[in-house]
Amino acid sequence: MNEIDLRRFDLNLLAVFEALMAERNVTQAALRLGRTQSAVSHALSRLRRQLGDPLLLKRGRQMEPTPLALAFFDEMRPILASLRRVLAPRQRFEPATGKRVFRIAAPDFAHALFTEVLTSVRTAAPGLSIEWTGPRRTMVHEVAEGQLDAAIVPAGLRRPGGIVAEPIGALRWACFARSGHPAFERWGVRSWQQWPHVVVRVGDDLESPIDRAAARLGLARSIAGWVPNFSVVAPVLAESDLLATLPALSMTNMAGPFGLGWRRVPFAIEPLPHVLLWPAARIESPELKWLRRRLEPITKRRFREPQAE
Repeated sequence: MNEIDLRRFDLNLLAVFEALMAERNVTQAALRLGRTQSAVSHALSRLRRQLGDPLLLKRGRQMEPTPLALAFFDEMRPILASLRRVLAPRQRFEPATGKRVFRIAAPDFAHALFTEVLTSVRTAAPGLSIEWTGPRRTMVHEVAEGQLDAAIVPAGLRRPGGIVAEPIGALRWACFARSGHPAFERWGVRSWQQWPHVVVRVGDDLESPIDRAAARLGLARSIAGWVPNFSVVAPVLAESDLLATLPALSMTNMAGPFGLGWRRVPFAIEPLPHVLLWPAARIESPELKWLRRRLEPITKRRFREPQAE
């Protein structure tokens, strides 16, 4: 790529490029930016001319970044994050009277935390709100750059610089089914294998920790079907004879309302450690310290055993 004259480069294009890389879709990027789809398409065309590269190529409903786009994005993100921090208004944080939205990303299984976190925050600060979002490819980078205030992720997930990671505990596993399920009458490995399971499809890893642990013992489960998220499992189990082996935390506050019972997995599955991520650049800010004092005790307590109710 030839050297670019920054005097002629429109830095507003970087915000459009950032949204496109996050959404991989022109329409969604336009919604994120509050602009029209044609304006975003025009900005992408200008950026392509400026950089001499197609940057994002159409692949079905999504757009796939070119190697140059990925390299440019990695270099650009910390620069934009630094600018946001420098330009952010300096205001005193007063929880009782403040107006602010905290953005927290967490996996679907952690939905049980949301009500408790929201109640804790709103009780002390009625003007504050929580936006609870699901995981995505750019999540850890958004924490590093301060676009997310916190995130709950597996401890082994690769993380960039600019992040503080606080251990919060490990997920334990449990087996769930409707109350009175015949499998629970004589619960053990044989029942676990005999009855079909419903499985949550998580990412592209088709071999889960459950199946890896079972395979080491020469065991295998029969899978009747897959669902896209944990919140779908409870109603499926309530209306069927299926079993589900899940992080126990995923069914907290759901097993009772849906009439589910649970048992410990009849063989050993290693617990899955998780951490709470915070943006390092803001870790000493009054508002983030205030949020940490409320969020950390709740997550650590919820990750302790027992995690099924």
